[in-house]
Amino acid sequence: NTELRSWGHPREFDFEVRDHEALGTALGILDFERSAKISGSRFVLLWDLAARLERALASFMLDVQVLDNGYREVYPPYLVNAASAYGTGQLPKFEEDLYKMKLDDLYLISTAEIPVTNIHSQEILDGNLLPLKYCAYTTCFRREAGSYGKDTKGMIRVHQFNKVELVKFVKPEDSYNELESLTSDAEKILRLLNLPYRVVVLCTGDLGFSAAKTYDLEVWIPSQHRFREISSCSNFEDFQARRAGIRFKRDRKSKPEYVHTLNGSGLAIGRTMVAIMENYQNKDGSITIPEVLQKYMDGRTKIP
Repeated sequence: NTELRSWGHPREFDFEVRDHEALGTALGILDFERSAKISGSRFVLLWDLAARLERALASFMLDVQVLDNGYREVYPPYLVNAASAYGTGQLPKFEEDLYKMKLDDLYLISTAEIPVTNIHSQEILDGNLLPLKYCAYTTCFRREAGSYGKDTKGMIRVHQFNKVELVKFVKPEDSYNELESLTSDAEKILRLLNLPYRVVVLCTGDLGFSAAKTYDLEVWIPSQHRFREISSCSNFEDFQARRAGIRFKRDRKSKPEYVHTLNGSGLAIGRTMVAIMENYQNKDGSITIPEVLQKYMDGRTKIP
């Protein structure tokens, strides 16, 4: 994997850096004991200003994508049928990472990519309306079957998290330019939050099953002294379109062609919270609230 570019500089701390779990536990806003009691491991319970920060981030991310970047907001179902999960490439290959309902042939979504891409399954779109740009804020559910022993503590890898997802339906000849703009739309959130990050292009061996090209955005996590993935932005070319039957016509007389689909997270909210808590921590254990989020939190500048 090759680093393409980076933005911002990791902050130099003049005190011992604490990780988000220690910070949140000391402030009484992250509760891993009670979430474990309720649900088991890899869950988190957010209290007070952590819950507010989560909500503020969701509103902020949606506002940027809808009002500034021109995406159409959609709120999709969290349960999908097998055909939908097949259409986007989660089935059959990744079935063990999906939660399946025992009594119904339905799956909990691991990403909003599944329901949002399938909005246009088995449809022929008007080519004059492309590109279509949708964004969705949803909860995502992942069994994390293959990640035993990885990130067992904290909020980096959990079974339930919220995310703002960006999905595009585009003409084939435009898809690689559209991938650049999609990636830049996701990057915009990190820049506005003033979080240091880098953009990495994935090598073929690390590419997802359905993707033709993927950029990962990785944000700086001070307690780990490294960058961690916070978004993947991918061009699927016509892979999902063929599976889900999503086509378009250039004009009334032309034959239907498969669209190209793209998606990326803009961003994963839990990991964004981790990055904010750690990068904006203060010596006294408080956390400064990034300027762009303060209006979503009644003008408050700090936690607590």
